[in-house]
Amino acid sequence: MTHHKPILASLTGGKTQRTPCWFMRQAGRYLPEYREVRSSVPDFLSLCYTPKKAAEVTLQPIYRYGMDGAILFSDILVIPDALGQPVRFVEKEGPRLDKITSLKQIDALDVSRTRIHLAPVAETIGRVVPELPDHVTMLGFAGAPWTVACYMLQGRGKEFSEAIQIARAQPALVAALFEKIIPATVSYLQMQIEAGVEALQLFDSWAGLVPDDLFETLVTAPNAKIVAAIRASHPHTPIIGFAKDIGARLTGYARQLGCQGIGIGMDMTMKQARALVGNDVVLQGNLDPELLAINLPEALKQAHIILEDMRDQPFIFNLGHGMVPHCPPEHLAALMQVIRQE
Repeated sequence: MTHHKPILASLTGGKTQRTPCWFMRQAGRYLPEYREVRSSVPDFLSLCYTPKKAAEVTLQPIYRYGMDGAILFSDILVIPDALGQPVRFVEKEGPRLDKITSLKQIDALDVSRTRIHLAPVAETIGRVVPELPDHVTMLGFAGAPWTVACYMLQGRGKEFSEAIQIARAQPALVAALFEKIIPATVSYLQMQIEAGVEALQLFDSWAGLVPDDLFETLVTAPNAKIVAAIRASHPHTPIIGFAKDIGARLTGYARQLGCQGIGIGMDMTMKQARALVGNDVVLQGNLDPELLAINLPEALKQAHIILEDMRDQPFIFNLGHGMVPHCPPEHLAALMQVIRQE
């Protein structure tokens, strides 16, 4: 029942006895048990596509910390991989893809492959759900079109000035690429729900890099298309939109998407976010993961401020971005203690 699951209760307008929490990249390299499993496979994508192992690492932080949400262990770049643009991960360097530079390459991308290629992800979900404690919500996710396109256009991550230049110089190329990414993402998210996911997060991690004049085209409109499609097919599955560090543009983003939840990055306080989006949406965020890793006393102080600011409001505690690999596991344990004491 949803009232036993604090995250679902929050996202569907219910009351919770405690502040629900989960953490982006809560299954990852900061955990020694994750590193042990990761060392048993040849590369990162092999772990994503091996259901038994992916399920194991999805469950590891739940067993260790008892947070309220289990986020599917996968990666946003399984979408280009499924479409037919091979993805590989280089140790200590990150993802590598052959750049998309032509409409001919985009035409070759095959949306119909999505469910077949990503069937192991559905199996992972099927393995995780029966093992979850009663209070834990199964969370699925996908990357938003702009964030996924950044890697597809540029071939690697982090600095995306080239992707923005392409968006300005070749808008038809980017529009055609979105016409592949959007239906593939919708199909992928629908598959996750059918496999047992109870709520979704749509990650637009690089939305903050987009200039104002391109924001509607590259961020708001394509995200809204995905949200509308999921709400049409699965109206009872809550969606959290997370467009990182977009400042005052958060108001229009939240209004146009119509998600039940909005994730907040580290470019504003939670009070500022509430003022921008109003009271009709659940906020999620936004402790700095780097602060949690390197300065625990200050991180716990900031956590108290966030909790106090969001008291008596629909709220899910999370980070402003993902857990960092050098975070000591005991720091997250200390944060969990603070959240549970509220």
